[in-house]
Amino acid sequence: MKEKILTNVRIIDPSQKMDEIGNIVIDEKGKIKSVGKKSGTSKSGEKIDLKGLVAIPGLVDMKAFVGEPGFEYKENFRTLSQAALAGGVTSIVTMPNTKPIIDNVSMVDFIIRRGRDKAKVNLFPCASITRQKEGNQMTEFGLLKARGIVGFSDVNKTIQNTELMSRIMNYASDIDVLIMQHAEDYELAKNSCINQGEVATRLGLQGVSDIAEKIIIERDLSLLSVFPCRYHINQISSKNSLNVIKKNKSNGIKFSTGVSINNLSLNQNDIGEFRTFLKLSPPLRSEEDRISLIEGIKNDLIDVIVSDHIPEDEESKRLPFAQAATGSIGIETLLSLALELYHNESLPLEKIIKCLTINPANILKINKGTLKEGSDADICIFDLEKPWVVKAEELKSKSKNTAIENRKLQGKVKMTFLNGDLAYSN
Repeated sequence: MKEKILTNVRIIDPSQKMDEIGNIVIDEKGKIKSVGKKSGTSKSGEKIDLKGLVAIPGLVDMKAFVGEPGFEYKENFRTLSQAALAGGVTSIVTMPNTKPIIDNVSMVDFIIRRGRDKAKVNLFPCASITRQKEGNQMTEFGLLKARGIVGFSDVNKTIQNTELMSRIMNYASDIDVLIMQHAEDYELAKNSCINQGEVATRLGLQGVSDIAEKIIIERDLSLLSVFPCRYHINQISSKNSLNVIKKNKSNGIKFSTGVSINNLSLNQNDIGEFRTFLKLSPPLRSEEDRISLIEGIKNDLIDVIVSDHIPEDEESKRLPFAQAATGSIGIETLLSLALELYHNESLPLEKIIKCLTINPANILKINKGTLKEGSDADICIFDLEKPWVVKAEELKSKSKNTAIENRKLQGKVKMTFLNGDLAYSN
């Protein structure tokens, strides 16, 4: 591979507190050789003039579903890779709710081999916390970690049994593994499909109160004070949950928190007249909750923004709201939708990029999300001002269930480099 020099680019790298115009030099091995306004150039290297575009580390998405194995008709490694690279995402944490579920060593070996052969991005697979995600018996954390698992999650299911959760945390603490909890009490959320409130009443749908989320967070953080493991709340959605998080962080409890870009950018009113593509988990809540989540990022109560990319075929979505599948695609639009929060002056640009790059990398303990010298040259290049309109048929995911069809966005990925190679160009 020939050395590359990216010139005249605005480099934003929160891991180095860098925001400056300069160059990025990529060596023959696909590593960052030098970066910044003091970075030199090379006579022999291939020069790419980026003319004032923005360069950031490749995005790290901590929560996305890939359909292989078992659900290839919804998404596969190839289509997920294409969508991710078009969105500037170079590293993905894949969820274990495949068929069969990733809860044993043989499945881990299979998924890593299949990903290595077919995926064009960095894949970091999760395994389930409990066997078959049934919430009864722990998986073999130690063996699975040794095979390459970066974290454990039951995805859309919560560990309801408090005694089991305490044992999970205790064991996770002993062997240093990351537990990623979906915070929603099963009994309180059973049969619900929307946030409890005026919209649910008007549509005649069963709603779920944010107390279902808050009560699990309170329980788990109480356990965490006794069993201090690496603990991450996958996604929060409400102001009340933030109050619990703030209290526990001020008391010195160490944990991390994620939020879906959907809950930052949409609220329950966007559901309109039964728009099933906006049936999500956790559900879209009130505008007050949405604004509180943005403040939570601003005040470092929320660490990570995720796409919560869940591809579903059209037949599963075009059903009555209560019967429709839950989730939307979002990995390709993650950055552009997040940039909306910069353009409307809700959040500083550096804070948004931090939540999409170095913060998730640090939580996962992976060497990604940075442009430091010697790191892999995974780079996202985007035009901060470029306007575009989301059209489902133009998105690269195999499924087209986007929650933001026809939304006007500002900011578009132009190039994505993976290990120094140009993997996507628009």
